[in-house]
Order: sequence, then C-alpha cells, then structure tokens
Amino acid sequence: MHFASNPQDGVALAWEEHGNPEGEPLLLVHGSALSKAVWRGMGYLRALGPKYRLLTMDLRGHGRSGKPRQPEDYRMPLVMADVLAVLDAAGVASAHFLGYSFGARIGFSLGVTAPERMRSFISAGGSYRISTGSIGQLFFPEYDAALAQRGMAGFIDGWEHRLGHPVDPVTRMAFMANDPVALRAYFAQTERGEGVPEQRLAEFQIPSLLLAGSLDAQRLDDSRYAVSLMPHAELLELPGRDHADTLFPAGPVLAVIEPFLDSQ
Repeated sequence: MHFASNPQDGVALAWEEHGNPEGEPLLLVHGSALSKAVWRGMGYLRALGPKYRLLTMDLRGHGRSGKPRQPEDYRMPLVMADVLAVLDAAGVASAHFLGYSFGARIGFSLGVTAPERMRSFISAGGSYRISTGSIGQLFFPEYDAALAQRGMAGFIDGWEHRLGHPVDPVTRMAFMANDPVALRAYFAQTERGEGVPEQRLAEFQIPSLLLAGSLDAQRLDDSRYAVSLMPHAELLELPGRDHADTLFPAGPVLAVIEPFLDSQ
C-alpha cells in the first residue's frame, strides 16, 4: 500500500497498484461508505489485471485514508484534488476511470475540470448531480440518526431493513471499517449537491459508458439524460439490478466494460 497527500490540506490518501505494470492505467474509484477493497472482493482486479495497470484508492473519510470530521473537508474540489494526487504519486498523466456511485460523480466532475487526466470514463450507478434527500433515498431516511446513535452497525441494520435482504459480505466488511463521525460529515457535504451543471455535459468530450440498473430509477434516468447531452457517451441498462448490486455479480458488468475499454 502507498500513501499520497492532498497538496491543499494534507489529507493522507491510501492507494494500491495491481495488475499489468505495462498496461494502460485504469483508476477504480469506489462509492460512499465503501473502500478500495471492494474491487478485489468483487473480482474486478482479477479480471482486469492481466491487461491493465490498475490503481485503487480509498477516498478521504474511507478505508485507510485520512478521515477529517468536518463537512467542508469533503467538498468536491478537495476530493478531485485527492484523485489527482494519487495519479501524480503513481506517475500517471492520464488514466481510464471507472467510478461507482459517488466515485462516478467524481468522474463527471473531473471530466469537465481536468479532462486531460482521463482517457475514458465508465460510470456505474452514478450521476452528474445529487438532489436533496438523495442519501436517505439511497440508503434509508434515518441514516444520520442511526450513525449518531449506533455507529456503523446501526447504519447497516437500517439499510438491510430497507433493502429487505442482507448486504453482500464484501460491502458489509467495507462499511464496518468506517468512522461514523467522519461518514456523517461526508454525507452532510455530499447532500449539498456539488454536481456538474447540465450545460457543461455538452462539453464532456471523453469517451464514456454509463451503466445503471433497471431498478435504480434515479441513476438510470439521470444517466439517460446525461447521454442525450454528452457527445461521446452511451448508456447500458443492467437488467434486474438496483443501486446496491450495480457491480455484483461482476461477470455481466465486465462483459460490457472490457469491450468498451478495448475500443479506446
């Protein structure tokens, strides 16, 4: 494991390198309350490693990275600077970008602010925006009180009750590793909705593949609209999947990701 440092506020960022050191770089960025471990646990490192130089990172507030506890510490410009700091530490001028959920929203923002750092963009269960109440809709309305009163165990219990089934073991392990105070700060800032203005989507020149589950209504609608504005984007609907299982099982997702990457 390596550590980079955000040049603006010094937050430490844990990152790892896997796969083919001679391959084109591919950065994988996880979603809210997860960590870089999900890419191994769900099989993406094993599948993509033979061809690509894979970079994974823990977003601030997650995994082994620094966990500041104030909402303003999670503003999108700081998060984007985190990603660029990891690319710089890896000596990578530009990389393919695969982001899930919040990781995808980072990709949308990078695509209009630092497009020279991205070779292609894959959004999995992501959106260019967030609306008020989205965190509660995504997990469950009482998520903040659950985190404050019972920590991560209370959060997972509430989410599973909302889902009607247990979360997968990889996701559970990643969630339980979080600091609930830092996560509350992260969610508070995320809810404020730092997205990409719709008019800027027309400027998004990076080849893009947007994936969303057929049961993930908000992300599917947002992806459909984004593709109508982005000049080099295509949408693929994942049948029978909601937001939580966008990435797993990995086989059908990899079956569309790999040809897309091969074509770039």
